[in-house]
Amino acid sequence: MRGDVITLTTLFAELADVFDGPESIEAVARQALREADTEWTPPDDAAPLAQPFLDVLAQADAHPVSALIAAMPFVWAPPQTSADPLYVEHSKSKAHVEILGPGGLIRSDQVRIGLYGMLPEAEYGMRTHPAEEIYVMLAGRSYWRRGTAPYAPLLPGERSHHPSMMPHASRTGDLAFMSIYAWRGDISTDDYQYLGLPDDARP
Repeated sequence: MRGDVITLTTLFAELADVFDGPESIEAVARQALREADTEWTPPDDAAPLAQPFLDVLAQADAHPVSALIAAMPFVWAPPQTSADPLYVEHSKSKAHVEILGPGGLIRSDQVRIGLYGMLPEAEYGMRTHPAEEIYVMLAGRSYWRRGTAPYAPLLPGERSHHPSMMPHASRTGDLAFMSIYAWRGDISTDDYQYLGLPDDARP
């Protein structure tokens, strides 16, 4: 497929159906994916997912879209939401592709929607940002902390919703995870703040 224009229609349609929860941000994400122009030229330098991600995407409890995600010729790389050195260090365990957004495979100035995962035994510390955000788990297992609440486990199909400026953090245990997220509202990263690992981070 390299060098050929293909469409992301099937992927976007299946991901739109993932956003079927009650929060209004999910309706916005669903509509954005369904209405997006899905023509896309795959890169010549596609970087495949690491094996722990492929393992959870193949598990029986993974969302059905997981097989399609595993097969896509994406450039999987740590996100670049912040240039803060601590953020960069803590992002080495992450895999990310923005599929719709200001820097996405398909451009949008209204939302950010992307695929995001973390390797096993990793931590992504407390952060805040103006955009409202929701993560929907697709495969594997993750643990999410919202505000001062304790970490709670999330399995495929479960969600972590973060209103604007709510501090939140995530970590993994013995499994990687893959998810889809959406931002709406002020989707600029200018006021994103990375606060580092919480006091109860693993040693």
